[in-house]
Amino acid sequence: MRRLRTTVVVGAVIALAAVGCSPSKSGPSGTDPTSKIGAAETAMDPDAKGPAPEVAGAKKGGTLTVYSQSTPNTFDPTDVYYVDSNEIGKLMWRTPTQIALRNGKAVLVPDMMDLGTKSADGLTWTFKTKGTFKYEDGSEVKIEDFAYAIKRSFAHDLFSNGPTYQLTYFKDGDKYKGPWASGDAYSGVETQGTDTLIIHLAKQFNDLPWYMTFPMFTPIPKAKDTKDNYKNKWISTGPYMLDSYTPGTQLKLKKNPNWDAGTDAVRHQYVDGWDFKWGVDDVANQKQVLASAGADAASLNYANIDASLIPDIEGGKKNQLVQGDSPCNIVFQMDTRKIPLEVRKAIAKAYPYDQIWQAAGLNPYIAEPSTTILPPSVAGYKKYQPIADLTGEGKGDPEGAKKLLEAAGKLGFEVSWYYDNTKPIPQQTTQIRKEALEKAGFTVKPVGVTTAELRSKLSDYDAPVNTGQSPAGWCSDWPTGGSWFPVLFQSHSISDGSSWGMLSDKQLDSEIDSVANLPGDESTKKWAELDEKIMGMYIAIPRYYDKLAFVVGTSVGGAEGDGTMGMPFFCNMYVK
Repeated sequence: MRRLRTTVVVGAVIALAAVGCSPSKSGPSGTDPTSKIGAAETAMDPDAKGPAPEVAGAKKGGTLTVYSQSTPNTFDPTDVYYVDSNEIGKLMWRTPTQIALRNGKAVLVPDMMDLGTKSADGLTWTFKTKGTFKYEDGSEVKIEDFAYAIKRSFAHDLFSNGPTYQLTYFKDGDKYKGPWASGDAYSGVETQGTDTLIIHLAKQFNDLPWYMTFPMFTPIPKAKDTKDNYKNKWISTGPYMLDSYTPGTQLKLKKNPNWDAGTDAVRHQYVDGWDFKWGVDDVANQKQVLASAGADAASLNYANIDASLIPDIEGGKKNQLVQGDSPCNIVFQMDTRKIPLEVRKAIAKAYPYDQIWQAAGLNPYIAEPSTTILPPSVAGYKKYQPIADLTGEGKGDPEGAKKLLEAAGKLGFEVSWYYDNTKPIPQQTTQIRKEALEKAGFTVKPVGVTTAELRSKLSDYDAPVNTGQSPAGWCSDWPTGGSWFPVLFQSHSISDGSSWGMLSDKQLDSEIDSVANLPGDESTKKWAELDEKIMGMYIAIPRYYDKLAFVVGTSVGGAEGDGTMGMPFFCNMYVK
């Protein structure tokens, strides 16, 4: 995913990417700050049925309050791509398939449909519903509602934040523009009878059953679609439904009386309600949650713990820290269209990893230095000998970098990037990077902009800068390389706005497609090989793999990390 939950150091990493899939670690985990991100273990269970296994010690009743400084940008399911709104969405929206967390494994299971049947040529998938379902108002979910939701996702002019795999993989996805601009007739989706959904592809997409866990696949009845206003009042199929919503500030959820636990293999309905509150100061609020006075005992904050609070954790509050994996890798981009390879190597040699790590407030609880494209929590990761100077660690070697520049005849080469000039952390990290590169013989031109301007500036690949563009990180959409390489490194990634390095190479495009078409076990090995090959092109400076470490109140039960999102897994939580 191109979107990332806010951490306390988000100002340093800017606007990151992600929704992902990787295994979780149940927490609290003993708060070992040096623990490494777990190797990915994933599975499929096509026979999984509801109800979901009970959580040991779970109780019913009460309200859980969830805090964060970061605000979800939308709750229109078609437009959801940030991991916070995606994770919250699991409480409200059921999808054709879903990911269950089982003893450290991300397991793909049926939700409203089976896991699909693929045709011999791999271009047609057939999904069948697994029972009957109702919306919050008691009306029946129709098979046509699934098809309509998919058609709706092609209106990317209206839902520009949503995922885009369908635009690339679905038949005529490059032509169809959604039901409003192109009408209801779309060749990529059809229904048969009352229980069968058929998806036609332009090219093979073996990860389609994983993709169908996304909120954009939740059924939406056409007659109740309010288009632009749906993000303010949506329809639920999950255990909870909208109670009240103030965009940017608060979301209250209450029980959905028409959710059937017997048909749901993933979710629970332990608490009576949820109260999400955004815009708080994360550090102050984390202190509040740790204190657990009164109602705060039944609360949590989903931003990563601030380094200033680690003494509190290590001084007696270890049981209130939940640790786990995250499917994210954070990088500093280099535009290969504008910067020659030898110059990119010089930037890498001069890069002050350690100084930026310290200034950004990173620590072993929330980050692990990265050296690859895939993080360890994604199937296909393979630890290889780090590429020269792409180590994620070290103080940099400006003198050595200057020699590389001189040998290439590029002394004085200009390096530029945008940064938020209203926040202290990006100001500090920019200054550190600037000084290191100037010592190496570069001309350095950081461009300060306001917070309000930053996201649009970073996403403009034609802007007059050559490093630091978005996404400044990536988080898996599901736990395979198929949600990384086709999205980040094929030529279409540039126009999609999701490129690392801005590569445009038809041979590489074909190689990525070939791997994506392989069965899972075979593709896993090939993704690892591609990882080393592409990293050797110096497309970005690897910085760190994100880790999960959030605090909970003393009355919060069932807390664990969802490694597929790098977020708390709300579906199992209860009030003690």
